[in-house]
Amino acid sequence: MRPVPTAFDVRSATRPSLLQVGKSAVAVAVAWLLAGWLVHGPAPVFAAIAALLVVQPSLNQSVARAIERSVGVIAGVVLASVLGIAFGRATAVVLVAAAVGLLLAWSLRMTVGTANQIAISAILVLSLGATTPEYAVDRIIETVIGAIVGIIANLAIVPPVALAPAREQVRRLREELALSFERLADALDHPPTAAGREELMIGARLLRPVQSRASDALAAASESLTFNPRGRSLRTQVAALRDDLDVFTPIVTQLIGMTRAVYDHASDDATPDPALPAIAVQLRRVAHDVRLTGEQADAAPEEPALTAPLELVQPGP
Repeated sequence: MRPVPTAFDVRSATRPSLLQVGKSAVAVAVAWLLAGWLVHGPAPVFAAIAALLVVQPSLNQSVARAIERSVGVIAGVVLASVLGIAFGRATAVVLVAAAVGLLLAWSLRMTVGTANQIAISAILVLSLGATTPEYAVDRIIETVIGAIVGIIANLAIVPPVALAPAREQVRRLREELALSFERLADALDHPPTAAGREELMIGARLLRPVQSRASDALAAASESLTFNPRGRSLRTQVAALRDDLDVFTPIVTQLIGMTRAVYDHASDDATPDPALPAIAVQLRRVAHDVRLTGEQADAAPEEPALTAPLELVQPGP
């Protein structure tokens, strides 16, 4: 069993791909060398940091981070230059610049990343550089170079597409949904004990987080296709997965309600209703049809099992 994460953990259950790490390293190196060649002066720290932060799991996130980073650096450098020219580069001025930058971002409703970038840029300029207009302009140019290099690196080296995780999460939801129908059918054929009914209810409720993960994975897959040159050919696959999820979502709600009915009304001493075996057969057919949906339909030659509504007579007392 995986341990529960705490506030003191330094490791994560997930990690970026090795390709993502390589792209970040390449972007940092290219940004450093290019900015050092184009902009003379101190080491191009701003360019390297910008390239590192801009390489994200999707091109859409890279563009957003590049804009966020550039706006934050421009605001922070301008703020630091104004305060440095007016009051010098004393420690108190550095601290005031950081606080003013955060307040400025808060008043303008900027994102957390932009707010932090304003404060960081102001601190770096006042503590490491000169507070002159030329220095400020050079740092802004460095940042823009690093942001552009980060976007180009993410675009040129295997543009990221988060389609495989989405496909896996939808497949997992499909399979868990089918298994839940089969478990419910077994409960109708062989009435479970109180503990068995509790287990059946817990299993049905666990479909919600599976559905939520599938929805999040599909959102990430759609985002990964924005600005992506491979997006046009893959959008149909994302749309097909989205159609599957749209079908499964109400079925999850219905299944939980059906399981709840069994949980609430079944008892160890109840007389079995003669209609229950026929309902169990239909539930197994539903599980069969759920497995035939989506991308599995092309590989499965079977016909759907549900052919007509189930007609029930007056239930017994």
